[in-house]
Amino acid sequence: MKKYFKMFKKFTLTDKLLFVAALLSLIFSEVLYFQGEKADGTFIGIWVPSILAFGIYLKLINNEKND
Repeated sequence: MKKYFKMFKKFTLTDKLLFVAALLSLIFSEVLYFQGEKADGTFIGIWVPSILAFGIYLKLINNEKND
């Protein structure tokens, strides 16, 4: 378990915010989906990989600037 906490300490504030945004959109989409709003839940569920991909893009841009 300590291994995961060490990994989480390496995250920047931006990483943490994007991770929380992806997690919240996943939870919200599942709530909508199981309440019967399947189209809305699916639409918001599509945001999750987009948010995570944006975070990866920001990491790549940041790494290029540091090189």
